[in-house]
Parts: sequence; structure tokens; C-alpha cells
Amino acid sequence: MKKIFLSMAAVGLLFTACNDDSKEVSQEQQIDMSDFYVYTDSGEDLSSKSINSKESLKTCYSMEVLNRQLNENPGLEKKMFDIEYKTRQFIAAKGGSTAKGKPGGGSGGGEADVDVSPINDGLGTINIPVYVHIVLPNANDVTNTQVQNQINVLNDDFNSTNANLLPSGATNFVNDATITDIHFTLAGTFRYNNSASSWGTNDSVKAAYPPITPETHLNIWVCNIGGGILGYAQFPGGNSATDGVVLLHSSLPGGSAAPYNLGRTATHEVGHYLNLRHIWGDGRCRQDDFVEDTPSSDGPNYGCPSYPTVNCSSTDMTMNYMDYTDDACMYMFTDGQRNRLRPIFATGGPRAAMAGN
Repeated sequence: MKKIFLSMAAVGLLFTACNDDSKEVSQEQQIDMSDFYVYTDSGEDLSSKSINSKESLKTCYSMEVLNRQLNENPGLEKKMFDIEYKTRQFIAAKGGSTAKGKPGGGSGGGEADVDVSPINDGLGTINIPVYVHIVLPNANDVTNTQVQNQINVLNDDFNSTNANLLPSGATNFVNDATITDIHFTLAGTFRYNNSASSWGTNDSVKAAYPPITPETHLNIWVCNIGGGILGYAQFPGGNSATDGVVLLHSSLPGGSAAPYNLGRTATHEVGHYLNLRHIWGDGRCRQDDFVEDTPSSDGPNYGCPSYPTVNCSSTDMTMNYMDYTDDACMYMFTDGQRNRLRPIFATGGPRAAMAGN
């Protein structure tokens, strides 16, 4: 049924293009949506990997939450299709590549480097104000210093001012780390003493403590999620009443969730919030993350993998923030990821109000 919907949507776009002048028809035809998907095989993520007790953690639950929201809201699939189409259209109009070809294929060594330079998108520096909602039996268990340190980590990670340490031999990724020119500022911290032992992933913490002006502010809830889950986020296009990111309280810098306690859970989840998929595409080798310079993979990586880690006939970019590796062993977004997340702030984009557009 989902494939039928996407096929009909693609036909509709081409039909609309035929009513415009020939130049617009040509431009429409360049926007290839044939690889787009919304539902994922996220429940299969761990089955192809040998796991130990640490790796049995389901570190991110964003894709399962997305699947649930798609089932609950029949209009969300079409809305996300439209967001994706406009994203690719924006990138193409700025001279960027929307090609689906992935680097490192063929030999299994993944040594090819794909040059995807940041596009000049005209959006300038984007500043995102952040509201943090701490919901714990003792909300003071997360300190003001931890909250500010988390904001600092987001700024470092999104602007490549962190410690960029490539695994030994990973020379093919040396030029891929990017500066997104997205900055985060703490707008306020709210503390709620609540005796709930865990909140799960059904957005109940957001219902209890609703987001504040989610159109213009990133809302982050810090609580005990339960189930070994470190965090989950809502993709652009979802209900504003549940928009934002939920983090396990002990994943903040200095927390007790080692090796996931350097603040990179927030970086990963904010990546989803800004329209990035998991590095492996949540569909083994047959689905993509829609980013040209991130190699395909068949599932998440854990720990601090040695280089090279080869899957799908290419070398995994295990140090990317959208994988599941230890906080200390991830350090980069790519130019292609930057090009993908920034269009959501353009005029008509789902987060345009944050950039004043």
C-alpha cells in the first residue's frame, strides 16, 4: 500500500509539471523520488550483528516512534514526502547533488572518496533557542552545568570544533567532516519533580509537560525513558504538540550511562529532529539515508570499531553521529548531511520559523 501511495504521488508530481512551461518540466524531472521511504525495518536493526550485553541496548527509538506516528496519522506520510521533495528541489536549485549513488562500492574496500561540498544555500547562520524540561523524581539530579555542557556539545558537534579523531587508517573519510553553521542557545530550563519511574516512548512526557513554542524553539525533555533506550526524536512534519527530543537523563555530559555519557545522544537525536536518518538507512543494504557521501551499511555499529568495518561492499562511516558507536568514538557529520538538513529552514520548510523565514 505504501509503495502504491508513493508511485501515485510521483505520477501526480509529473502530471503537475506538465502543466507548467518546458523549463519547469525539465526541473521537475530532475527530482528523483524513486528511492524515498518513510516506514522502516527498524525492528531488524540488531539481528544482523553479533551483540554483547552492552550492544543489546536499543540506543535510539526514533524510527519506531516514526512508524507509530505514521500509523496514527494517515496524512503524515504524504507530508513527509512533500518535505523530502522540497528538500531535494532546494538542493538541486543551489547546485548540490541529490544523486543516490553511494561511495566505496565495488571492491569492498570502500576507499573511494565522494566530494560533496557544502552548498551556498543563502540561509546564513541558523540559531536555535532550546528549552530543556527536566522530569525526574528529583529534577535537581541534573545540574545546570550538565545542561549547559550539553548545549556546548551540540555546538561543538554541529560545527566541527570537537576532537576530530579518525580511526587509524581511515584516510578516505578525512575530508568529510563538516560545519553545519547551526548553533544552539539555552533559552530556559524547567524542572519538574515527578515520581514516575519511566516514561516510555509514547510521548507521555510531552503530554504531561507540553513543548513551549515548538515552531521557534527546540524542546528537549530529560527523563528516565526505560527499556535501555537513550533517546528519541520527532522528524520534521510531525504534530507540533509532540515536537522535540527526549533524552535519557544519564546520557548528558557527566551522567552515568557510560559509554554514552558525553552528550552525543543529544547530537544523534537532534540530527533526526533536523531530518537526518540513521547512517545505515534502517533497511539493511536495500535502503538509503538519502545522503551521497555516507556509505551504505546493513545495520548499526557499536563500541569503537576498528577500521575498516565493511558492510554492503563499502566501509562503514562508524564515526558518524548517526551511527550507534560509543560517544567517544563518533565525531562527524558530513557535507552531504549538512546539505540535507539545512533546507528545512528555508522559506516554506518545516522549521523555517526557527530561521526567521
